[in-house]
Formats: sequence, C-alpha cells, structure tokens
Amino acid sequence: MTKDELRAELERQAQRFTNVYGGEITTYAAEREPERKPWRKKPTVLDQVFKQELQKLEQEKQSSCQSTVAEQA
Repeated sequence: MTKDELRAELERQAQRFTNVYGGEITTYAAEREPERKPWRKKPTVLDQVFKQELQKLEQEKQSSCQSTVAEQA
C-alpha cells in the first residue's frame, strides 16, 4: 500500500465516520524532528587508553591460547 493509497483510505474512513455516525474529526500535524540531535558523550583520553588496554589483554589471551593448543599438538 502506497502513501497515496493510505491517504485515500483514511480520507474515505473519515468521510464515512462523519456521514454515518455524525462524528467530529480533529487532525493533527506530525511532530517535527528536533533540530539538534541528543548530546553524546565523547570518549576521554582515559576511556581510549582503557579500551586499548582491553584490546591488548584480549590479544595476549588469544595468543596464549593458540600457543597452548600448538604445544599440545
């Protein structure tokens, strides 16, 4: 279903509602997207160093596991 088909269907339903049930329809505009995006924390130097240390530890762990497997074979 395309947007135009959806608009036509909604208009048809609105007309039916007002004609058959005598109801009143209030339409609202869509909310605008905020002009500024929400604030995001930029990583500090300490955050970057911590991430690097974690990567080093993971690499050491992987290399030690691989060397253990190689010794057993």
